[in-house]
Amino acid sequence: MKVHADLCLIPIGVGVSVGTYVAECQRILREAGLSHRMHAYGTNIEGDWDQVMAAIKRCHERVHEMGAPRITTSLKLGTRTDREQSLEDKLDSVRAQLDQ
Repeated sequence: MKVHADLCLIPIGVGVSVGTYVAECQRILREAGLSHRMHAYGTNIEGDWDQVMAAIKRCHERVHEMGAPRITTSLKLGTRTDREQSLEDKLDSVRAQLDQ
């Protein structure tokens, strides 16, 4: 099953700046071969359910390995069975409405 995910992973107990941890998760998603797009408060990910979930788990594992004693994560998921739709398709749909 294909899934769209919106991931916001926040390491706790590592200070104010979390860019190093975010960058590491971006590397994990890239290495997993998943289509993803970072935004100001998280990352949109699309791909096979099991691959996406495995990459998110790896992000948690790696951030803990980097020294974060705690992590809080917000995760929104979307699936559909009526047709295939990419994250870019979703954005294009709204852009088309704006152009009217």
